[in-house]
Amino acid sequence: MKWLSIMKWLALAVAACGLTGCASDSSEERPLDAEHARMLAKVRTELAADYYSRKNFKIALEELAKAMRTDPHYAPAYNVRALVHMALLEDPEAESDFQHGLNLDPANSDTHNNYGLFLCMHGRERDGIKHFLSAAKDPLYSTPGAAYMNAGVCAKKIGQYQDAEVYLQRAMILQPELTDALVEVADLAFSVGDYPRAKASFARYEKAVSSRLSPENLLLAARIEHKLGNSSAKAAYSARLRKEFPDSRESAMVGQIR
Repeated sequence: MKWLSIMKWLALAVAACGLTGCASDSSEERPLDAEHARMLAKVRTELAADYYSRKNFKIALEELAKAMRTDPHYAPAYNVRALVHMALLEDPEAESDFQHGLNLDPANSDTHNNYGLFLCMHGRERDGIKHFLSAAKDPLYSTPGAAYMNAGVCAKKIGQYQDAEVYLQRAMILQPELTDALVEVADLAFSVGDYPRAKASFARYEKAVSSRLSPENLLLAARIEHKLGNSSAKAAYSARLRKEFPDSRESAMVGQIR
């Protein structure tokens, strides 16, 4: 939710309190009814998500604490707090919040998707894929393609290349604008030795993002061109990587391409 929308929610919440006599925001006091408690918790959680996106984790946690005091059963608050804990490398706390959020709302697809990311990052890929698929198969989930893409990346990580292909293709069918799926297909094709397809998929990705490539993208492109024997193209991508990201890990690796 954009900032102006959040501020509109806050204004509505304040107005509601004025009309109904909501108590002040403290750990001892609560809004008078469940509907207003849920509304205020939602507003606080959305504010926290905005602070999280700007890496202001301290204020994000403060807003989430307020949300949870207002409505301890508001599942999205635990999802956002889990993301903050992930960013702070507080893994036990993150997992606890993900699990608690799913206990409160087992069908929450945002939580399934984010918990899947957490699990895939921590060597529990098969469990992560299950959560991605739970999100992707929810007919009300707004970004099923992203969940399928995440499942594809996670499956690729453990060598489940056929499953990864299926998930990535579904991602592009459901969300054609999901350009990141193209580079994941390129990486998958490279992993299985289909270098012409890897080059074709990468070219589509590069065109879609107007050449705004990350260090990981540039290294993959250089590797693809090396495998195809295109020394000039490999040299061009390698030079870009060294020039645009001289301090990156990928820049140090480009000289080791064999």
